[in-house]
Amino acid sequence: MTTTRVTAKMLAADMVEFLDFKHAMGQRYWRGEYILKTFVRFVRNQWGERTAPLDEAVTRWVSRIEGRKAITVGNEFGVVRQLCLFRRRRDPKSFVPEHAVAPVKESVFLPYIFTHEEVCKLLAAATNHRDRSNWGGMLRTLVLILYCTGMRLGEAARLRIDDVDLPQAILTVQHSKGRTRLLPIRPDLVDEIQRYLQQRAQVLTDSDAKDPGTLFVRLDGSALPMRTASEVLRKLLRRLGMKPPHGRCGARPYELRHAFAVHRLTDWAVAGVDVHAKLPWLSAYLGHLNVLGTEVYLKATPQLMELASQRFEQRTHGRKPQ
Repeated sequence: MTTTRVTAKMLAADMVEFLDFKHAMGQRYWRGEYILKTFVRFVRNQWGERTAPLDEAVTRWVSRIEGRKAITVGNEFGVVRQLCLFRRRRDPKSFVPEHAVAPVKESVFLPYIFTHEEVCKLLAAATNHRDRSNWGGMLRTLVLILYCTGMRLGEAARLRIDDVDLPQAILTVQHSKGRTRLLPIRPDLVDEIQRYLQQRAQVLTDSDAKDPGTLFVRLDGSALPMRTASEVLRKLLRRLGMKPPHGRCGARPYELRHAFAVHRLTDWAVAGVDVHAKLPWLSAYLGHLNVLGTEVYLKATPQLMELASQRFEQRTHGRKPQ
């Protein structure tokens, strides 16, 4: 069997063609682009401009860091494998790695699930927060939208005034993961956003800034960047003791999305609703590509598992003769 040999320069050119193809298909592919650049840089560092066996390059790259989560390795490997498949279109004999190189496909990660009390504490801390750029009313509304809708942090930070239809009680998430979705919201969240909009107008007046058109604005009237939103919320979580002073473990702002999903499922289970029948609705609301992405929440909390066990036991006993 002939070994496919490549250089970093060849891979870089292939990467550009591959990314052009992805972009032409309407995919931003930012994360994939980052991974591929990392792979090309790795090949250049290992072999310089000399030719390298592609199979060995992929194997070395996948195992370059010890102790990484299998799901992370699998996701990165999948991007490089797609590049290899793309190369095979031009050269039918070009090497394509087998899935066995990174076989684990399912994440065993269990998210941190905020309790209702922890959500209330975070909300109070956000409401009372103020620094040179960020203010309580904005952060309070951000936390409420994250928890009450299950939006991703980036989706919430990118919301524009035009995406907010309070008379119809609908928020529009534009072009996220390749699609746009409409999110009906509760009347109490409508009232909260209405109060925030009045405060927002005052902030813009006081700062004498031009309206950036985004829902969330800082004290100087500029749009709230997602990175800033993440940093501020992480600081609040550390201050509240929900996240250690250092490191990446503990609660994250993204966990508000997990809390929304788990709390919704738990409420349905307590009410006796068929949770599995509701999963497609929740999946669409969260913006998942399919219901498989939503099913992970069924095992995310012991309370849900306990409710399922109790329900099963009740049905089993109900079938027994009296």
